Amino acid sequence: MRLAVMISGSGTTLQNLIERARDGRLPGVEIVVVISSRSDVRGVQVAAAAGLPCDVIRVKDFDDVQRFSDHITLTLDAFEPDLVVQAGWLCYWRLPPRWIGKVINLHPALLPKHGGKGMYGRHVHEAVLAAGETESGATVHWVDNEYDHGEIIAQRKCPVEPGDTPETLAARVQAIERELLPEVIRRLQEKE
Repeated sequence: MRLAVMISGSGTTLQNLIERARDGRLPGVEIVVVISSRSDVRGVQVAAAAGLPCDVIRVKDFDDVQRFSDHITLTLDAFEPDLVVQAGWLCYWRLPPRWIGKVINLHPALLPKHGGKGMYGRHVHEAVLAAGETESGATVHWVDNEYDHGEIIAQRKCPVEPGDTPETLAARVQAIERELLPEVIRRLQEKE
């Protein structure tokens, strides 16, 4: 299975996928390209250290969302991935019809709660705590043309503990994400 990974930050999920593809925990998986929405993030360095092609496609370099989206689509078309993984990707990409059903997103909460525009990273964990939730977790879902809206593929829960901070909750959710996303990729690979 050929993967494209889309990032906007530190690349911790990308690093996890690279390690698992290399050590045999994700057999038959090859990351063929990384797309980053920022040039100044650690994830770009992670891709470079792994010898992966990385295309930096920044929203501010385009006149509108359609031109930005078209550039992403052209890059993906050139590398022909079987699956695109949004792993901390924070930008709106308007998917053309041919990419619907080929793009998944990892979200650090139990969708449909605490999703949507601006709901990423610390913002999500703060919202979970502010809402008094007793549990949180991670969701992998199909991407469509609405933020955090597509069909849920898998979720895994964890408790929200008394005294949790956004950082302690994030650590617990990230541990779930490290296992859940590779499991989903394996399941999708088996269906090919």
